[in-house]
Amino acid sequence: MCRPPAGKRLVGRDGVLAQWHTMTDHELVTAADIPLMQGLAQRVTAARPDLISAGASYGELSWIWGKGHAAYGGTWPRRLWFSGAELVAWAWAFLPHRVRRTDGSVREVTGAALSHQVHPGHAGLVDELIEWYDEVAAGLERTAVPTTADEVALRRWAAHGYATDVAALGDTGDWTQLNERDLTDVEQPVLPAGFRFRTAGEAGPEAAVRAHVDAWAPSGYTAESYAGVRQTAAYRSDLHVLVQAPDGTMAASTIMWLDPRNATVEFEPVGTHPAYRRLGLARAMMLHGMHLARAAGATHATVVCLGAPGRPVARALYYGLGFRELSRDAPLIKTGSRPVQR
Repeated sequence: MCRPPAGKRLVGRDGVLAQWHTMTDHELVTAADIPLMQGLAQRVTAARPDLISAGASYGELSWIWGKGHAAYGGTWPRRLWFSGAELVAWAWAFLPHRVRRTDGSVREVTGAALSHQVHPGHAGLVDELIEWYDEVAAGLERTAVPTTADEVALRRWAAHGYATDVAALGDTGDWTQLNERDLTDVEQPVLPAGFRFRTAGEAGPEAAVRAHVDAWAPSGYTAESYAGVRQTAAYRSDLHVLVQAPDGTMAASTIMWLDPRNATVEFEPVGTHPAYRRLGLARAMMLHGMHLARAAGATHATVVCLGAPGRPVARALYYGLGFRELSRDAPLIKTGSRPVQR
C-alpha cells in the first residue's frame, strides 16, 4: 500500500505531539481495508476491549464486509487515519440504500449510520472523525454508536450536536451489548436424538445459506452474500457450525471468527430455524463451537446481543452459557443542525 499523504499535525492524548496521515476523504471501503481495520481491532481488544464499538470487532468487520459489499459497497465511504504506517482510526459510513429481502419485500434505508474505531492513544482524532461523518452524510439523519466506556469520545460527540437516541434505548430498542466468557471449563453439548453437528465445509454453501435465511427470514442474505463472506481472510469453514435435523433441514447455524492475536473467538451470527426453536439447539451448537474454538487455540469467547429489556431471548441464552456483559452501546443521533461547542 502506498504511504498515505501527510495530514494534520495535532496534539494527541496526554499532550503527545503526533503526525497523523489520512487516506482520501471519500473513497469507498475496499477488501484491502478490512485487514487494516481488523489490526486496529486487535490492538484495541488487547488494551481496552470495552472500547470496541459496534461493528468494529475483528469478526464483525469480516461479517459486515463479506455479506454486504457486493450489494451495498457503493454506499460505503470511509476514511482512514495513520500514525506512520500504523492505522490508528477509521470511519465507515453506511449511506441510504435499498435492501431486497427473500420474501420479495424491500426496505428503504434513508438515514446514515457509522461504524468507527479510534485507538485510545489517539483520542484527539475523534473531532476530525465526527467532522468527516457530518460532511459525508450532510443533510441526513445520522446515527453513531460509541461505547458507554468511551467517556472522552462521548463528550466530543455531544459537542458536535449528537444526542442520546431515545428510541434505540427504548424497551424494545436495538442497542447491543458485548458479552464474554473464558473457555477454561466448557460443558459437553447435548443434542436431541437424530440431530447432528455439521460444518459449512461438510454441508456446502447451499445448506449454509439456507440455514441463515431460514433463521433470519425475511433476510437480504443470498448466495452472493455468502460467497463474499467466504472470501474474507478471517473466515474458516471448519468454524462455521450447523445443526442438521433428522429430516435433513439445517436447523441452526453460527459462524465463529478466531482472532489469533488475542486468542479469542467471536460468535456472529447465531440463528435457529423457527420450527426448531426451544429444543436447546443453539445452546448445544455454541457449546460444540466453544470446544472447536478451544482446539483451534482460543481461550476466550465473545458474542453480541440486543440489550433492551423487551428483547431478552438471546441474552438469556448467552447468560445461561456463562457469558456476561463486557460493554454496551451508547447510541447517538443527530437529526438537525446544532451549534458545535469547542
